[in-house]
Amino acid sequence: MDYKYIAKSYDELYKEEQLEKLRIIKYNININKKDNLLDIGCGTGISTEFFDCKSIGIDSCFEMLKPGLICGKAENLPFRDKTFDIILVVTSIHHFDAEKAIKEIKRVSKKKVIITLLKKAKRFKHVKDLLNKSFKFKEVDGKKDLIFIQNGN
Repeated sequence: MDYKYIAKSYDELYKEEQLEKLRIIKYNININKKDNLLDIGCGTGISTEFFDCKSIGIDSCFEMLKPGLICGKAENLPFRDKTFDIILVVTSIHHFDAEKAIKEIKRVSKKKVIITLLKKAKRFKHVKDLLNKSFKFKEVDGKKDLIFIQNGN
């Protein structure tokens, strides 16, 4: 999907659905105010505003970004190794080159990784298999998404 065409109406279309996923995630992990969170595929920044910690959002669709968010790709994150306590990828990993994105996620992650994968994604099985080979996740059913939670390294 080319999000630049729906950027102005994204929150109206998807905010409640995204917030429901974030509530499930918040219930399943502890987030400290001092934690650094990276929201990859952040879109309009719904996730970066949800958690009570230091959050940075990155997305490749410039039109989606609100001020303070970074334009960039999951496959080539512009951050040093082990920078973030929490990596969050909500309903976007199926849009990336998953193998490259997972390598980058592992590189910049210190502790926790949370990834939601759209069950109807064409590459669902492939991406799910890559995630399970790369991390030790707890899987949580989030209705439309399968939520993968790694609570520490």
